Amino acid sequence: MSTDVFMALRQRLPALSKAERRIADRVLEQPSIVVDSTINQLAELCDVSQASVARLCQSVGFSGYKPFRMAIASAITLEEASRDQFRVSDADIGPDDSAHDVVMKVAYQEARAVEETARALDLEALDAVVAAIRDAARIDIFGVGSSGLTAQDLQQKLHRIGMSSYSWVDPHLALTSVALTRPGNVAIAISHSGLSVEVNDMLTVARRAGAITVAITNFPESPLGLLADLVLTTSSRESRYRSGAMSSRIAQLALVDFLTVRLLQGSYEQANESLRLTYDAVQNHRLRY
Repeated sequence: MSTDVFMALRQRLPALSKAERRIADRVLEQPSIVVDSTINQLAELCDVSQASVARLCQSVGFSGYKPFRMAIASAITLEEASRDQFRVSDADIGPDDSAHDVVMKVAYQEARAVEETARALDLEALDAVVAAIRDAARIDIFGVGSSGLTAQDLQQKLHRIGMSSYSWVDPHLALTSVALTRPGNVAIAISHSGLSVEVNDMLTVARRAGAITVAITNFPESPLGLLADLVLTTSSRESRYRSGAMSSRIAQLALVDFLTVRLLQGSYEQANESLRLTYDAVQNHRLRY
């Protein structure tokens, strides 16, 4: 648990009380204050009660403040070692950073998003989604903004291996499509926050129609995560010059690749033939040199 304490804090944010959220935000912004503080001192720094600190610890899977404090200390050490590999002193990008610093910090952020997503992914949920997609006559995929790009990437990959899939960029088209879905079909909704109104509406209609519903989100306890039958969780962080739309996209695309390769394993011969046919179809549209 110690290596995932920051991830656990971020993913629990939507379900926390106001007091717990205040503590979590402060800890994520400045984790060293936990190492340097007793439970009473941390409560005073965050202007909350000791009971609120204790509840936060329990919310993210710890029996009390002491193991939570130890996990934070361990996570800080691991992050420092990871930053050393990329030769960056900190992960945040500043206005005076050089081009080299920016490149290395972005690379560090993206590598960390993929690594943490892989480490925390529920593999049973992954295989359950794979099984549902294999058995589905139709797969509808929907996201808005940056998540819409991920939806298109997943649809393109599924289509190339011979699966009947549709990606919608218009919320009305998405709603009318899933309204006509059937039990056993799959509806996949993608939203970093899990709060996008259109994406939640789409999954609600799909669920009502009997589809197996899947959420890809950074926050499993968000409204979208709680609505879905199956949840695939990403892990990405925001910084001053890296919006969630950047880091979340990297984590989502990695998850799409995990899903696609797992699908290929179960039907390699058929999928390989589909890939060959789709590859051959565009060869006359490539320049020769």
